[in-house]
Order: sequence, then structure tokens, then C-alpha cells
Amino acid sequence: MKEKNGDYVENKVYEHRVLKRLSQKELADAVGVSKQTIYVMEKNNYSPSLVLAFRIADFFDVDVNDIFNYVGGRDRNDN
Repeated sequence: MKEKNGDYVENKVYEHRVLKRLSQKELADAVGVSKQTIYVMEKNNYSPSLVLAFRIADFFDVDVNDIFNYVGGRDRNDN
């Protein structure tokens, strides 16, 4: 989900979920969100809270940076 200045968080939730052979509903239940939340997150139309990002990483037993990656927008030095 791109913000006004072009930065966003991309994720590999889909890849990790498929490797574990989980449905969106199973993952959603495991981390305490709705199936719809997982769906929009996998489409990169939703950036999770930090708590949810860490919960998902813990569920997959990986570092949060293995699943979520911040992509910076415009150059921060431009005014």
C-alpha cells in the first residue's frame, strides 16, 4: 500500500503461507485477524501494525525482516 510520498511495506506473507500449506483462514485464525486482512495484506493493499507483523513473523518462526520490507519513496533530502 503506497503512501502519498511513495513509501510502502512489501511483504512475503503469501510465499510463507503457501510453503506451510495453510489457507488464508488458517493463518488468520493463528494470528488473530480476519481472512480478509490476510487477503489484502498478500495483495500489498494493507500494511500491518508492528504487533501484527511480529505476530506473523513469530508464527512462521522467522525474523520480521524476512517477511516485511520497507520500501522508501522519494529522496528524504529533497524539500
